[in-house]
Amino acid sequence: MEIITAKTAGFCFGVRRAVRLAEEAAEKYGACACLGPLIHNDDVVRYLAGLGIRTVNTTAELRPGEPVIIRSHGVGPEVYRELEKLGCPVIDATCTEVARIHDLVKEESAQGRLVVMIGERRHPEVMAVSAWCGGCTVLESPEEAEKWLLEDPERAKLPLSIVSQTTGERKNFENSVKVIKKQCTNLKVFDTICNTTSNRQREAREIASTVDVMIVIGGRHSANTDKLSRVAAEKCERVLLIENASELDLGLLSVAGRVGVTAGASTPEWIIKEVNRKMCDENKTVETVEEETKAAEVVEEIAQEVNEAPAAEEVAPEAPEASFEELLERSIKTLHTGEKVRGVIASITQTEISVDLGTKQSGYIPISEFTDEPGVNVADIIHVGDEIEAYVMRVNDVEGTVMLSKKRLDSVKNWDSIVEARASRAVVEGTVVEENKGGVVVNVKGVRVFVPASQSGLPKDAPMSELLKRKVKLIIREVNQPRRRVVGSIRDVTAIERRAKAEATWNEIEVGKRYHGVVKSLTSYGAFVDIGGVDGMVHVSELSWKRIHQPSEVLKVGDEIDVYVISFDKETKKISLGYKDPSENPWVKFTSTYNVGSVADVRIVKLMTFGAFAEIVPGVDGLIHISQIADRRIGKPEDVLSEGEVVKAKIINIDNENKKVSLSIRALSEPAAPAPEEPEPEEDDGPVVVYDTENPPAPEELPTEEE
Repeated sequence: MEIITAKTAGFCFGVRRAVRLAEEAAEKYGACACLGPLIHNDDVVRYLAGLGIRTVNTTAELRPGEPVIIRSHGVGPEVYRELEKLGCPVIDATCTEVARIHDLVKEESAQGRLVVMIGERRHPEVMAVSAWCGGCTVLESPEEAEKWLLEDPERAKLPLSIVSQTTGERKNFENSVKVIKKQCTNLKVFDTICNTTSNRQREAREIASTVDVMIVIGGRHSANTDKLSRVAAEKCERVLLIENASELDLGLLSVAGRVGVTAGASTPEWIIKEVNRKMCDENKTVETVEEETKAAEVVEEIAQEVNEAPAAEEVAPEAPEASFEELLERSIKTLHTGEKVRGVIASITQTEISVDLGTKQSGYIPISEFTDEPGVNVADIIHVGDEIEAYVMRVNDVEGTVMLSKKRLDSVKNWDSIVEARASRAVVEGTVVEENKGGVVVNVKGVRVFVPASQSGLPKDAPMSELLKRKVKLIIREVNQPRRRVVGSIRDVTAIERRAKAEATWNEIEVGKRYHGVVKSLTSYGAFVDIGGVDGMVHVSELSWKRIHQPSEVLKVGDEIDVYVISFDKETKKISLGYKDPSENPWVKFTSTYNVGSVADVRIVKLMTFGAFAEIVPGVDGLIHISQIADRRIGKPEDVLSEGEVVKAKIINIDNENKKVSLSIRALSEPAAPAPEEPEPEEDDGPVVVYDTENPPAPEELPTEEE
């Protein structure tokens, strides 16, 4: 079987640049978001997710200040404005060819021309271009262009500027332009199809015309991959569209003499190599000159290493001596993505762990692929010389490096423990590593567990970001092994713990016992407080010694407060709590300061038809009856008093039993009652002297003070 691989297969310049910028952003920021999949390739998106790049669909899913990658398809100007409002750093990976179209349509639209784009209406690139010119007409085929002109003949008189989707098929673009040219008199045509796309389609057509089977590699939702397969189908009857090597139909290939291979712009080089490698492994008779040369070079290098090896007595006896054949086989071993490998740690830095795999390639584990545990010092867990197992994430034959992941391998190893936890309803622990639209993702021993918002244990309107980087306990509710999907619940654990606390509280509760609780909710009549798995109610009258209208004047949800039990009923599960400090009882303060007859400065707090209530001390009010407001008859209290006014009043009665006080302003304005006359003396205290008031005596005749 002869394999012919297209020279233009794989990443184009724009996609390669986008991936490079994403990798640099992940290294710089640690974690960031991408508006939509960076490229139309699931393997690459998964790889980037491993670097900490999450995919979001809209700006509403972004966190304020979160770094954002603009994918190669580009976005409209409104998106840039939204990102600026959110304070998000922007890594603009828009393809330079696409950015050129943005400038072009913006300029043409500003000149009053109608922009027409030949491309796929729902493609992200086309939608972004449309946004830069305030909306353009999108036509997908020559037939649609002809129909568009027939619907309204006046359109042919409009000044039109035609552009193409960069990944558009040239034949489709040229035929659409021909249709429009026949009727339009004011037309400008801009050929914006990417040269790489044109060359790739041309080469695919040429190879397909000479082979028995044509393999097109790329995402099925990728526009340029779909066009490649259609172009190839024009020249070859058997076209196989695959996303990676696992989808190869070896039975179909076994009868093929010549096989052509091409790939879309979003297909990484390592996937193309895997496809070719799998076909070569199936057909052992196929050997390329490049492989023979490489093998010869390796043999020569190994032979030199063997000749320069130390004498046998210089080698430690416990170290097994490898034969020439073993060294050769180990050195030329080919590593594949997803393969499990074992190596020895050669060095540890702040960013990665170097691993000696015993092959020509050098392995490395990024710190982000070692563990998800925050704040972990890798040097405390592993050391140089330790043996380690990991998964192969990516093989770079050009640079001779292999990117590894330990946490992915741990994830596979720990899968069984997750399945067991689901069966036993055991409580597991993990760290919240991601927030998404429907909830959060918890890393449990390397396994991603999705926790819906309804099972997060947070209040309905609370942001999920509150849980990020926190260690949480959860119960596994669902395990979908074929899809490797796990669903858990934090709320279930909270409910279990709450039931245990509630049972302990009911066993120990008694009147007067004090608890440290948390305010769970507020109503118009009081506050509900969690005192340990059980909610008790503090009535509004028990919240403050002062006059309040709403519990929110004193407390808010989440406050930690000290309360005491006033009463409880185990049958109805109701508890009445007190919050006011008895030592601050204002009635005690009042009675220790004032008595009947005392005069106080009081503040009018409420006017009624029968009188006015006045605050004597905070928490104690007295009633000034309407008859005690003035020394004259008045129609209503507000004729004399107003709320908030401070006046002097006399305490005329104190009812200790009912805690009521009567006040009087009138008593202060009335003259004091005359003293009662002394009774006539019954005994003769001396002679009674009678004076003539008309002829009073002289001063010297008056009795002295002693007399």
